[in-house]
Amino acid sequence: MDSSQLEPLAGALLDSLGPRLTGSPNVRAAQQWLVAKYRSWGIDAKNERFGTWRGWRRGHSHVDLLSPRVRTLEATMVGFSPGTNGTPLVATAIVLPHFADSTEFVRWLPQARGKLVLVSAPPVTCRPTSDFEQFGTPSERARVDSLRIELQREWVGTVLGGPNVRGTGYSLALGGGELGLRLEKAGVAGLLTTRPKDALGTREIFETYDERAPAISLSCEDYGLVFRLAERGDRPRLRLDLDAELLGEQPVFNTIATIPGTEKPDEYVLLSAHFDSWDGSSGATDNGTGTLTMMEAMRILKQAYPKPKRTIRVGHWTGEEMGLVGSKAYREDHPEVVAGLQAIFNNDNGTGRIIRLGATGFPNGDVHARQWLAKLPDVFREQIDYIGVGLPGTGGSDDFSFYCAGTPSFGLGGLNWNYGQETWHTNRDTYDKVVFEDLRANATLAAMLVYLASEDPEKITRERVDIADLVAREQAAGTKPSTTLTDWPSCGLPAPRKTRPRLR
Repeated sequence: MDSSQLEPLAGALLDSLGPRLTGSPNVRAAQQWLVAKYRSWGIDAKNERFGTWRGWRRGHSHVDLLSPRVRTLEATMVGFSPGTNGTPLVATAIVLPHFADSTEFVRWLPQARGKLVLVSAPPVTCRPTSDFEQFGTPSERARVDSLRIELQREWVGTVLGGPNVRGTGYSLALGGGELGLRLEKAGVAGLLTTRPKDALGTREIFETYDERAPAISLSCEDYGLVFRLAERGDRPRLRLDLDAELLGEQPVFNTIATIPGTEKPDEYVLLSAHFDSWDGSSGATDNGTGTLTMMEAMRILKQAYPKPKRTIRVGHWTGEEMGLVGSKAYREDHPEVVAGLQAIFNNDNGTGRIIRLGATGFPNGDVHARQWLAKLPDVFREQIDYIGVGLPGTGGSDDFSFYCAGTPSFGLGGLNWNYGQETWHTNRDTYDKVVFEDLRANATLAAMLVYLASEDPEKITRERVDIADLVAREQAAGTKPSTTLTDWPSCGLPAPRKTRPRLR
């Protein structure tokens, strides 16, 4: 830990290379850097193609309010948005009305032609809940909670983003979705959106499937400003100067690095972290920190354990944010790794030190994990809340692509550090949010666990927890079942090897 290279690695990855949207030139440049860095450490590495994805290049986003007053807005294109083709777009913003049904929506569409349409609910407040808990009266807190529920019901029903935004019959999804495509077809100038988090200045920034009408993410404050002006009849006019390029289908890759095993080369210990990110920021804690943890663990292992018993491999997956696409494809393309997998260690939960470990539903994995934990230094063993056999999940990170197929998996769960409120998929996920002391410890701990799994004299067997029996026993005992699963999770359909079909 006293010779860590995490800070310079993070500077290169997060500051110089930046976000890593699947299909973008940024992710390809970052993958080439990743391979070069591994090779400089004497570790074999390659970028392995698994398909194509829609390509997109992000340039600048300059958005100004021109009237009734002038203000430069805090705004950016969502991912895959079209730009303005070198000529600034000036248009009036209007609020998406509430419609009785989709027929009324279709009759209204001609009025939206050439307009910028505000398609997200207006904010009740841009203060976080913690402010009202600390300073608000009970009546103020109740009022804000009530208004939020009312707006949610009025704009999108019970599900965020759809499926019947304002009575249109269309879903808004992550950044436009079906509603964006329908508005684009009607000739709107663009879409104005916001997805504020429960923290000051923080919002989620995702994607659109529009091909002509730009989709813009505004800050909570500026979206509220433009919304109020439009609602009052002030006819706010905005200027959009957006540089972006839709690149068509582009090849996509996973980055794989390997330290060959000397005694059991056909058995594998797999380090796992997704490399792609959304690109409204730098992708620092989702999942630059997981990437850096696994890079540093591999660097340590190459120095301290250059001739492992089992083959040690790291997978830096692309397309996790698109549905675990890269890791699914790797599992399908490499049955020999699945057959020989001793353990997979996955890290994808922000910047906090690792405090949780479990065997994800594998009883024999639990036996081995307890033996590994007993050999860890006190400082690491005492910080981990070991949950035992545990249960599989239903997805969410790349370890699912492997444990759904019956391979022992160990998720490395970390301290929260307000991950969901401040950095997950937001415009604030930047280098300065990384807690390097925790990351140094995580890389060292990951290297220790990989070493122990590689040296383990026995291979972990594939027996799984009988989930149906567990649920039945819990129900018979009158307790709430500890899982929503009724059987072991299915791996589902094969990984898509190109862009998902456009929403209709």
